[in-house]
Order: sequence, then C-alpha cells, then structure tokens
Amino acid sequence: MSGPPDYHEEEALGKAYDARLMRRLLHYLKPYWWLVGLAVLILAAASALEVVGPLLTKVALDDAIPMKDGRLLSYLALGYLGAMILGFLLLYSQRILTAWLGQRIMYDLRAEIFGKLQRLDLRFYDKNPVGRLITRITSDVETLNELFASGIVTVFGDVFTLIFIVATMLRIDWKLSLVAFSVLPFVAWTAFVFRARVRQAYRDIRVRLARINSFLHERYTGVRVVQLFNREEHDAAEHQELTSDYLEAHIRSITYYSLFFPVIELFTAIALALIIWSGGKEILDGTVTLGVLTAFLLYARRFFRPIQDLSEKYNLLQGAMASSERIFKLLDEEILIDDPDEPRPLPHPTRGEIEFRDVWFAYGNTEEGYPDWVLKGVSFRVEPAEKIAIVGHTGAGKTTIINLLMRFYDPQKGTILLDGVPIREARLEDLRNRIGLVLQDVFLFSQDVAYNIRLGSRDIGESEVRRAVERVGADGIIGVLPKGYDQPLGERGSSLSVGERQLLSFARALAFDPGILVLDEATSSVDSEIEAQIERATDEVMRGRTSLVIAHRLSTVQGVDRIFVFHHGELKETGSHQELLHRGGLYARLHELQFTPA
Repeated sequence: MSGPPDYHEEEALGKAYDARLMRRLLHYLKPYWWLVGLAVLILAAASALEVVGPLLTKVALDDAIPMKDGRLLSYLALGYLGAMILGFLLLYSQRILTAWLGQRIMYDLRAEIFGKLQRLDLRFYDKNPVGRLITRITSDVETLNELFASGIVTVFGDVFTLIFIVATMLRIDWKLSLVAFSVLPFVAWTAFVFRARVRQAYRDIRVRLARINSFLHERYTGVRVVQLFNREEHDAAEHQELTSDYLEAHIRSITYYSLFFPVIELFTAIALALIIWSGGKEILDGTVTLGVLTAFLLYARRFFRPIQDLSEKYNLLQGAMASSERIFKLLDEEILIDDPDEPRPLPHPTRGEIEFRDVWFAYGNTEEGYPDWVLKGVSFRVEPAEKIAIVGHTGAGKTTIINLLMRFYDPQKGTILLDGVPIREARLEDLRNRIGLVLQDVFLFSQDVAYNIRLGSRDIGESEVRRAVERVGADGIIGVLPKGYDQPLGERGSSLSVGERQLLSFARALAFDPGILVLDEATSSVDSEIEAQIERATDEVMRGRTSLVIAHRLSTVQGVDRIFVFHHGELKETGSHQELLHRGGLYARLHELQFTPA
C-alpha cells in the first residue's frame, strides 16, 4: 500500500512539554482565576486530610488501646470517619469545579476557533482539508478539556499530597522515612523509561488515527465512485490494513501501561517490606512503637499513589501539548482579507458601477517561484444597470473575476472599485451585502426551505421569501413538498434535483435584493425545461440591476449589453454579440465551435 499523504503526519508530536504553549494555555484560565484558586484551596485541604487517618491510627495503637481508654478510642474513630466524609465532600466539590472550568474553557476555545475560521479567506481553505479543521474544533479542544478538567488543577492535589505525607513521615521518624524513600530512584528510572515508550506509542496512535479518519472521509464522500468502479473489496482491505496498524499501536500502549503500574506496585511492596523489616527491628529494640510502624505502612501506600497519578497526567499533558500546538497554529493564521482600519462607506443605494484597473492575480507560484498569473493587467468598466457577460475557455480567469470582486481574494497588483470606492477600503459586510451570487455548484444547508433562502436573516420576512420564490418560478417546486417552506432539505439539499437547487439559489439571491447580480455558470448543470425557467426568471431579475453573467454556453449570453472575452487571463475582446461575431476573433471561434454540427 502506498504511503499516506504528508499532511497526516502533522498529527505527530513535537515537544512533550513546551513552556510557551503552556503559557498560552494558562491564559485561558485568567477569566476564571477565582475558580482555579478555590479548586486549589479545596485540593490542599483534601490533601491535608490524607495524613489524618494514619495519625489517628497511630494514636489509637500507641495511646488509646494500651491505656484501655474507650472514650478516646471512640473519638478517634469518629474523627477518622469525619475526616473521610469531609475528604469525600472536598474531592466531590473539586471535581465539579474543575469539570465546569474545563467546559467553560472548551466553550471559549471553540468560539474563538469558529470565529477565526469564519474570518479566514478562501486561500486558507484551498490548502486545508475540511476534516482537519473539524478535528481542531472537536477532538483537539476535547483533549484540552481533559487537561484543564483532570490535569492542571488536580496536579496540585498530587503535589500537596506528596508534600504533606513526606513532611509527616519525616516528622514522625526520619530513619524509617529514608528506608521508605530508598526505592524512589528505581521508581524514577521506571517512570523515565515508561515516558519515552508511551510517548512514541501515543505518537503512532495519533498518526494512524489521522490516516483512518482521512481514509473514511474520502471513501464515504466518494461512495458513489467506489460502488461504480467496484472498489468495495479493495477499500475494505485497505481499511483493514489501516485499522490493524491502529490496533497494533494501541496494544503497544496498553502493554506499556499494563507493565508500568504493576512495576510501581512491586516497588510499593518492596518499600512496605523494607518498612516492616526495619521498623520491626526497631520495635524489638524499643525505639519505635507499633503505632508508628502501622502509620508508616499506611503512608507508604498513599505515597506511591500520587506518583502513579502524575505518570498518567504526563500522557495527558503530552496529548494536550500536541493539540494546543495545532490549535494555536490555526489561531495564529494571518487573516489576509479583513476590514480596513478606517473603512470608507459605499454609496447608498448601490449604483452598481464596477471598475477593474490593471488587475494582476495569481493563486500561487510556479516551480521557479514566480507568480502563476491567472489575470494579467485586466482593466474594464461596467456601468450601472449594465448587463455584462464574461466568456472564455476553461482557465481563462472568468470565475477569478468574481472571486476578486467579492474579495474572496485580493489581487497582487491593481485596484477594483465599486461605485468609485476601492473595495479594499470598504467593509467586507458592506461590500458583500451589495452583491448577489448564484454559483454553478449550489450549496444548501440541511435546514428547511425558508432558512436556505433567508439564511437566518431577521431582515427578510416570510413575505419577502415567498415573493423571491415566485419571481424565479420555484413556487411549484415548494408546493409539492410535504411541509412546504418548512420542509428540511437534507444534507446539501439532497432531496432536490440539481435544477431545483439552482432555482432556490436564485430565490436566495433575490431575497437579499442586491444591487449587483453575479451568475457563475448558473444554468450549466440543469435540464432544458428548468433552464428555460431560469432564463425567464433572470431576465426579470436583471432588469435595472448591474449583472455579470459567466458562462461557457454562449446561447445564454446573447441578450446582454456587452460581452468580455477572456483568454489566458487577459481581456482580449469587448463588444455585443453581433459586433464580436462580425469581428471574427476569439468570440467568433468560440461561437463556431459550439454551434457548428459535428
């Protein structure tokens, strides 16, 4: 099997811990500093209670029982029970607080990421798969939620527990403490080896999961192609190979965990044995009491538990560092298309005057590093209410004209003006509110018909929606739907035909009542009946409105005022249909190719 695309490898990890990334992550805690402080105080109190039980046991064995003091013994038992109940309540409160904290930070992060994605230009989406972006806002953020809810704050609890236990043990008997701590170098070495192994296993899991996700996204998106060419068995075998690799990485990770925790338990048992051996000798010598030995045995078991927890949190931290690096890379993405600092207002109402002045544009560079120009020195002027057609071979730059007019991209050279105002100096919302765009590939949302026409705008009422539908002749289509305007359309409008989706996109453009109408191959994918319906609707819609029509089929543009003929990114010819035919140039050759019988 051939290797996966390089972009899968972005799931590989960088540093296990990055101080710069951690500082940025902690920045999200600032609005909730009081909550973090409260959670830490609760953890400190709960950790302090960890040392109470063994101390009370020591007093019971050394004082209450030898003196046969039943009242003291009862008080000690009640104190022990009270400490356990209070500890439970404190830990419960801490978990509620940290879970709420994690959810709030996750909410803030998702809102920030979504807002960022909404503002990024099309150039960014050209080079970033949608699946990758969805992963950022879902699983990567969820990983950070685990860090904030179960990692950063709770680490304090483990540290506090270790400090309190060590301090108490040293205070009671420093010699026995050194015996208990003698296994720590071996524990540290085990943790170091475990960290390195788990880190590699975790990296393999992330990379292989990314490969599976990409494979599934492509195959389910292109399931028709898979079935058409009978690729089911081949794809099943490829999927099995990917999942086998994923399984193998998981098994390795499980193996390391299955080995690490029993080893820690083994060192705990060794420490307990050493304490029993050394403490037993000291009891026989009369230098240590039974209560002290019992307390040390209890403290030793509690001492190694936070060490295990910290090892688990290392794995959590590692995943969080990887996720945060990817999230911050997205958040740091430069916004190339944005409002100017001091925007100029566009005239109201829109006159619809459009002007391109020596516009040069390239989507990327050639192999030599030079701009691969799609438009080369394009200049033209469209008068208000004028109907313009833009024609040319595939790749001539027709759609790019629209992309630049809408400011989906900015040209490298030249200026584009709308009603005498350079569009770079206008607010994006102000600019795009004035332009209605009907694309060849219509995108409809899964919501109902009315939503897909008004797109949630409160300025467009039910009457405007119905009027727009009637003007494009789509009322008959909606009339046969079971729920009419309230009918959900399914994913990408799957319940409608191509032509029906196209008519709804016309209605959407009309509902927003733009001053300028752009039709990009709007009838190229529909049958002749609906095409005729659309053409009748567009004649009405374009009346009194500046219109740009892009089409390969010259039969759809013969009634416009002027035709712009593009060739290899340059405006070669301008004129009416008849003028261009008589001229015998590029347009005449295009016309001849389309209308001459084979």
